Amino acid sequence: MSQSLILNGVPWFDDDGHAVNAHGACIVEDAGRYHLFGEYKTDDENRFAGFSCYSSPDLVHWRFERLALPPQPDGPLGPNRIGERVKVMRCPATGRYVMFAHADDLGYRDPLIVIAVSDAVNGEYRMVGPLRHHGEPIRRWDMGTFQDIDGTGYLMTHEGDIYRLSDDYLSAEELVASDIAPGGESPAMTRIGDTYVIMFSNKTSWDRNDNYYLSAPSPAGPWTYRGLVAPQGSCTWNSQCSFIFPLTLADGRTVPMYMGDRWSFPHQVSCASQVWLPLHYDDVDDSIGLPDYWPAWDPRTGEPGDLPSGREMAAELDSSAPGEEIRLSFSCGERERLAVIGTTDIDGGYAMLTIAEPNGTTVFSSLVDCYSPTPYTGVMFVCPELTAGDYELRLRTTGEASVFYKKDGTRLGSTGTRVRTTAIRLI
Repeated sequence: MSQSLILNGVPWFDDDGHAVNAHGACIVEDAGRYHLFGEYKTDDENRFAGFSCYSSPDLVHWRFERLALPPQPDGPLGPNRIGERVKVMRCPATGRYVMFAHADDLGYRDPLIVIAVSDAVNGEYRMVGPLRHHGEPIRRWDMGTFQDIDGTGYLMTHEGDIYRLSDDYLSAEELVASDIAPGGESPAMTRIGDTYVIMFSNKTSWDRNDNYYLSAPSPAGPWTYRGLVAPQGSCTWNSQCSFIFPLTLADGRTVPMYMGDRWSFPHQVSCASQVWLPLHYDDVDDSIGLPDYWPAWDPRTGEPGDLPSGREMAAELDSSAPGEEIRLSFSCGERERLAVIGTTDIDGGYAMLTIAEPNGTTVFSSLVDCYSPTPYTGVMFVCPELTAGDYELRLRTTGEASVFYKKDGTRLGSTGTRVRTTAIRLI
């Protein structure tokens, strides 16, 4: 099929067939293209491997532009450092693009907010140094940015500090609000009419939780707690807020688009994915939310969409035993994609999916994450487009699971290594 829908909760692939590797992300719309910036993750450890830039004409088909900021030879984003939550804004006063990020050591004991600049949105960014407020570096970790309609830039941090940036975005001029969300992280802000909205996640490491939001008549407040973003217990549809992008639909309407991460530590390249959904706004009580989860939707209309009901074949696997597998032969047409249908839940582990030609040559392989704190049944993985031909699918239980720890040592993640699939569908 010629894909025209955003597919939530499954890895995406660029025009070279490589996984779109951009997490903790943001979008900058520039010259008719969307530019996606994010953390360029590895599949083995949590270290800074660069901030990536992808571009797209439609939020569906992505092209890798470059590492907008590669690992540095030294300094805050040098060897054995962490780089997270990258955000980019075009500064109206200078015309330059300014990048903000959290830098830290591997133990999260040396946090800094750092900035870099570029003359082109998809250029290579040059490190400037720490973002300073009254001459002192801002030592926070989770952060976000927001650009108001008049061009004023803001930086938000965990716990709910909000800084107004200088005209050139290279320093924090004023702390306009402080500690509005104790215990909150991954802030994301938007403006709807005359109301400002800011989201936060709770602190559960790479795990998902019920994100919440506050509203105010200005970034300086007063801020009022408004409740959860999505239904209680949904864990924000198994995601963590990262950014809110003003999406202009084909009919000219602009809707705030929630962007959330579905982390998959430690296999962030293979399995971490995105959940993007239009935020529902209720003008009766001035509330926003994500009342429903859409596995697929059309960014031109802002409406849910259905994947094509192609050929579906039974592919039943229900096992936690390492090495247990199923094999299935299938034929596909030109540019068809294979979707795996099954169940993810609290005791899910990783499966290894391999697609090979009849002569045994592997044409695609990837891990598939079967973990989610809130159970889900449906499409759990979609591979890149295949050429017409005959293939064999191999789906194997690895015995490995997504497990991680909070800073206080609390174990989080999957309670098991179970893999449950029921079918594959060609779409």
